[in-house]
Amino acid sequence: MRAHELTVGRTFGVTFDHGEDFFEALSTFCRDNDVRQGYIPSFIGAFAEAEIVGACEKLADPDAPVWAKTYVTNVEAFGAGTLAHDPATGGILPHIHVSAGLKAQSADGRTSHLLSAKVQFLSELLIVEVTSPTMTRPRNPDLYEVPLLTFG
Repeated sequence: MRAHELTVGRTFGVTFDHGEDFFEALSTFCRDNDVRQGYIPSFIGAFAEAEIVGACEKLADPDAPVWAKTYVTNVEAFGAGTLAHDPATGGILPHIHVSAGLKAQSADGRTSHLLSAKVQFLSELLIVEVTSPTMTRPRNPDLYEVPLLTFG
């Protein structure tokens, strides 16, 4: 286990508009407001389309992370995540998970890591800035190159 007390800064209420790319809008918000790291305790919204981590075939190594993606459309979504600082680019490295209900399929649900999404109507987010320690996401070579959140 790794843990570190977080010093939080500003808290924002943010809305993304119809047709926006979720991750582009998130990056633009962070850049425009000088948010380098933080967390999203929750967000709600709808996506016209999204890609989330998932596979339909048998996994060759069930212990390894899944890098495949599945495509969904017209979903209602509830999610949360963290925003780590990317020292190479100065931008953010988001890690967002969602539960998404497929509206046209009796709200059948999918839950996984969000890879991409296009906002449908709106997305409403709460974003909490973390001012210290520095939160980064280096890849762990001993654990399938998974990027893991680190502090300091």
